[in-house]
Amino acid sequence: MRFLGNVLATIVGLFVFLMMFFFGIVIIAAIFGGESEEISVKSDSVIELKLTDVTNDYAGKYKDPWVAILSDGEKVGLSDILLAIENAKTDNDIKGISILNNDSQLGMAQRKALRNALEDFKKSGKFVMAYANTYSQKEYYLNSVANTIYINPIGEFDFKGLSAELMFFKDLQEKSGVKMEVIRHGKYKSAVEPFLDNKMSDANREQTLSLLNSVWSSVLEDISKSRNISVTKLNEIANGLLARTPEMAKAEKLVDVIAYEDEYHNAIKKLLKVDKDEDYNKLSILDYAQKVATTAEISAAEDKIAVIYAQGEIMGGEGDINTIGEGSINRSLIEARKDKNVKAIVLRVDSPGGSALTSDLIWREIELTKKVKPVVVSMGNYAASGGYYIACNANKIFAENNTITGSIGVFGILPNFTQLATKIGVHTEQVKTNENASEYSPFVPMDEKFKTVTLESVENIYKTFVSHVAAGRKMTVAQVDSIGQGRVWSGSQALKIGLVDKIGGLDAAIKEAASLSKTKKYSTQNFPEYEKDMNDIFKSLPFAKSKESFIKEELGEETYRLMQQIKKVQTRKGIQAMMPFEITIQ
Repeated sequence: MRFLGNVLATIVGLFVFLMMFFFGIVIIAAIFGGESEEISVKSDSVIELKLTDVTNDYAGKYKDPWVAILSDGEKVGLSDILLAIENAKTDNDIKGISILNNDSQLGMAQRKALRNALEDFKKSGKFVMAYANTYSQKEYYLNSVANTIYINPIGEFDFKGLSAELMFFKDLQEKSGVKMEVIRHGKYKSAVEPFLDNKMSDANREQTLSLLNSVWSSVLEDISKSRNISVTKLNEIANGLLARTPEMAKAEKLVDVIAYEDEYHNAIKKLLKVDKDEDYNKLSILDYAQKVATTAEISAAEDKIAVIYAQGEIMGGEGDINTIGEGSINRSLIEARKDKNVKAIVLRVDSPGGSALTSDLIWREIELTKKVKPVVVSMGNYAASGGYYIACNANKIFAENNTITGSIGVFGILPNFTQLATKIGVHTEQVKTNENASEYSPFVPMDEKFKTVTLESVENIYKTFVSHVAAGRKMTVAQVDSIGQGRVWSGSQALKIGLVDKIGGLDAAIKEAASLSKTKKYSTQNFPEYEKDMNDIFKSLPFAKSKESFIKEELGEETYRLMQQIKKVQTRKGIQAMMPFEITIQ
């Protein structure tokens, strides 16, 4: 027995040693791998704008330097990209920007900000060129800003208008025996509709079509200005699929040149006066953004505008670059509020919503902060439901035309396995001392009294939400309720009904914050600084993600997306202030 114990101890010891050795190698590789050579910018360089690895506005900062080194999150955010393009405008070594086969996950409001930066860059007299083998609509929206647009001779061009696809799970619930118990307030609160029906309600169809039309209009207006084609003509092209081939796209003046990539590069060489047999100097936008971030001169201005990024679903807790938690956001608000050099605060919101409790905790901290310093909100791709909740009491609210906002409504959703349990022979009974002693159980049918009490909670939160919006936007409760009910609006629609103050991006919001605080010379300081420990980082290392990657590969993209949507609903805790659906623009 002692022999077996010694063997077991030896095996455990070896295992621990190997794990420590492995993590040591990972840490050393991360440290020395992160110490890359200094990035140099050669004369007559062209920036290649590839944004595959950029999804968030903010790449994040961490208090623990080890966590910062090991974090597998994005090293560059869109805010860094925009700063780099601004810097490139006056950088004598940069002659132009090449958008080459870009395939990013940026949202429409982010693309709008990027388009604006590229338009401003062109005013310096430098060029923006674009080439792609295929153009999706979202990529063409960005690429259309270029001076000259190239497409591969056998490439594809997608220009047909916008659509939204929603999944419904009522039959699946009946067949599986797993029912989602739904308690909601809001005529348009269709986040829960997929569990109540097999088709889209008229109210949901109305708001979805209205939203798509508004976003499409803003897309067409920008393309129209860049390509000098009327909006009416662009709609004719979309309706008739008149640009579905490279030749047709060129005939409709949506692209300029049909050519292979080598011919595209030769055209850039000609602009740079470089011989065809030689290479021209290229520089990745990610490398250039990192160089700008590390070498930019620190402003001598004492006054600062704090920019706090709230991005992702509102989940509670500390939060990170992909989720919003009251921990990091409220800590940032307090720090900025107490800093005498910070004269105003801009809250950059890019969120479809989430936990109503967390939203209210952040709303409260903004309310306290607003009494000390101006707070301006800049809305990104989304600032809906809980995302609007945390924005509604700001001094001023900015949105892009194609921002998705509103969705003022709340719901509760609870999984119930009673039918499934009965099918497989599992029966549940409860014993309690008092009538309401037992908590909700997914293994017994929901009783009417529990449903009534929960609905009361949902109604109270909705009333609180509406009253916060009414106070923040200087409207009556009745006015907010009439445009609330869970309905989503585009930024341009929200401006007309009073949910936002102005159309504009983050830069416009920062200038407004400076104006409200009466400061003219200032610098910006980004927040939050996340308090993560090593355990959080180890969970995100590649071997910890292998299960997700494996499932996605085995199931396929569409099936995996279906599974993720069901999983998301099942894991949301408490009453939710969440936008009604996810919209993916192709």
